[in-house]
Order: sequence, then structure tokens, then C-alpha cells
Amino acid sequence: MPESRPQSRVRSFLADRRAIEGLPVRLVIALVVGVASLSVMMGMISDIDGLAATEVDVRPDPEVTTAGTQTIEVAVVDPDGNRVSDATVIVRGGSARLDGIATGRTGPDGVASVEVEPTLGANQLDGTLTIEVKPPAGSTYVDERGNTEVLVVAE
Repeated sequence: MPESRPQSRVRSFLADRRAIEGLPVRLVIALVVGVASLSVMMGMISDIDGLAATEVDVRPDPEVTTAGTQTIEVAVVDPDGNRVSDATVIVRGGSARLDGIATGRTGPDGVASVEVEPTLGANQLDGTLTIEVKPPAGSTYVDERGNTEVLVVAE
């Protein structure tokens, strides 16, 4: 035989609004704790060498050049400043124009020589060349962030 509930308990439960008021606060607390836990776990995963990717950057020499045929020495470096060999360097026109793209490969010293012939538009005093890196195959290096650009100035 089912147990019967007293009518007064049912009415007091229906009239109680605390559960509805407390629910959003509890959800917010659970969300904050969940996000904090997730960020700690992601930090632990990125510290594992097998899964971590190392961002590379470039150090062009010279960083400022003029229009016309130029040779730019591009060093590819990791965050510690160590040079990366066997990386492909791609130079493209930014606000300065190039006829196509120019490429070079870093040697054992981590430096690639790239010959470019940037041009500036009429009444254009300066422009930039952008540099991208294709890291060596099979390495943990990546090039996802923007790299140093070469400034091209009018003579």
C-alpha cells in the first residue's frame, strides 16, 4: 500500500522558491569550477613533450631594405633562440609587392638566403614583406603566429 503524504508537506514544497533561486548560482559555480579544472588539465597536457608544439619565429637581416633586388638572410629560431635547420622560408608581398613568392631553405646554421625584388606603388613611401616558415617534416615545430616583417622603404 503506497504511503500517503500529508497535504501540508506538499503545499509547503510547492510554495518553496529557494530551489529555483539557488539553481542559477549552483550552475555558475559548477561552470567556474569546471573551466578552472579544464584549464589545469590542458596545461598539464601541453607540458608533455610528445604532444607539445614549439612555435618558431624569424629574424630577417636586414629588417629594413629598399626596393629593387635584395638578398635577405632569414634565421629561423625557436623560443629559446636556437636556430632550426631544414625549414622552408617563404617570403610574400605584403603592402610592398613581389612578383610571385620567394623561397629558401635553412642550412645547418638555421639561416636561409632569399633573393627578393620588392616594388612600391606610386607615391608609396614604404611597405612590408611577410615571412612564413614551413617547419621541417617530422618535427614538433609549428609556425602559427605572425612573424617579423621586412620593411621596404623608398630611396
